[in-house]
Amino acid sequence: MSNLHYISPSKLSFEIIEEIIFENKKLALSEESKTAIQICRKYLENKITSQTEPIYGITTGFGALHNVSISKDELSQLQENLLKSHACGTGALVDKQIVKMMLFLKAHALSLGYSGIQLETVERIIDFYNHDIIPLVYEQGSLGASGDLSPLAHLFLPLLGMGEVMYQNKKMSGADILHKFGWNPINLKAKEGLALLNGTQFMSAHGVVALLKAFKLIKLADITGSMSLEAYDGRIEPFDDDLHQIRPHFGQIQTAINVRKILEGSEIGAQAKQHVQDPYSFRCIPQVHGASKDALDYVAKVILTEINSVTDNPTVFPTDDKILSGGNFHGQPLALAFDFFAIAMAEIGSIAERRIYRLISGARSLPAFLVAKPGLNSGFMIPQYTAASIVSQNKQLCTPSSVDSIPSSNEQEDHVSMGANGATRILRVVDNVERILAIELFNAAQGIEFRRPLKTSPYLEEFLAEFRNLVPFVVDDKVMYSEIHQSIRFIQEYDFVS
Repeated sequence: MSNLHYISPSKLSFEIIEEIIFENKKLALSEESKTAIQICRKYLENKITSQTEPIYGITTGFGALHNVSISKDELSQLQENLLKSHACGTGALVDKQIVKMMLFLKAHALSLGYSGIQLETVERIIDFYNHDIIPLVYEQGSLGASGDLSPLAHLFLPLLGMGEVMYQNKKMSGADILHKFGWNPINLKAKEGLALLNGTQFMSAHGVVALLKAFKLIKLADITGSMSLEAYDGRIEPFDDDLHQIRPHFGQIQTAINVRKILEGSEIGAQAKQHVQDPYSFRCIPQVHGASKDALDYVAKVILTEINSVTDNPTVFPTDDKILSGGNFHGQPLALAFDFFAIAMAEIGSIAERRIYRLISGARSLPAFLVAKPGLNSGFMIPQYTAASIVSQNKQLCTPSSVDSIPSSNEQEDHVSMGANGATRILRVVDNVERILAIELFNAAQGIEFRRPLKTSPYLEEFLAEFRNLVPFVVDDKVMYSEIHQSIRFIQEYDFVS
């Protein structure tokens, strides 16, 4: 199998992206994309030479300065000035994985042949990706409206020998990294600065990375929920298919199927129950997990559309002899989806915390706080505190970003999406849910041991055996943060098939 992915007009999928990431593939432009880029660039250059009317951002200033004409001998300086003036980011540095995703998504968008960029500029972006040269990009600074202007300025300053990068865990100047590889700085031509800065790749990259993690966590939630159900001696009847076929939300049906599959063959589940009904956090797993799955499906469709789109401005249509200035850089589709994404994932954490609480409550023949000598031992009292704290933080993080707008550029950009704030928030929510589910796993595994000698399902027994290689049963009080950290490590490394 080739270790090279050819960027082409073919649509990206999450499967393709995962393959590129996990197989550490290098990138290259297909001949089709090279041709499209060159045709568009040649058309644009001819248009600049022949047209006397101003073309926004190409022969004019930007934003509120759109009425200022720029002479042809200053067009290159205009584009360089754009990158320099827009690199105003601050806050935390963006994670390496997301910066690499930004490089990849921008290269893909430019390869579609509507941006008027030079071929060598796109190839240099790919060089950075392939050599693990990571520009220093800051989290704060984008309004998610004229694209992600500030983050993308930081991303591409090093192409000009400016800004900073990380290379082999060492911070270097843009000039030094070019010198190290023997590359000349890119000399931006007309339109290129806009092609690089206008776009939604900061938002999109966060969305892609968060979704790939969320897809795994949503599977994990069914597993930890099933394990908690077993530890709590819960009933299987609420997962009967007939119940869900008469309210046929897709995610709900699939969750019920999944839980039945996970619990198939369980001795704990088959034993006679003394109780006729379980709390909502167990009984309504299909409805709650399923609704979040359906929400993620919607979010995934929005993000897939976005990463396969042209989002810079103006847009060049060589075949139709048109250069159009519009608003494809506006992040509203992503901003709304990100708010939904955050809420859907936060709910997965919220219901998991309630199951954690039930397990330590001393009900259903389980010892209080899941420890043999409660009182002398506090047992699993405080992991629930930790989970509750994280759930509360997620609620605060779920305040919508998309309902806010602060005008900019002398009100030329008078409605903005604030999608970039939503994007950075998503990763925090998803990481928080990972921690909550790790605590649920820690608690549920402990609870099942008190059901012995009965066994849970073969699937969960195998899962538990793998977990016990990292996290032992807790007999007496001990320093427990290491077990929580090991639980997080386990779910990060385990391949969930369910």
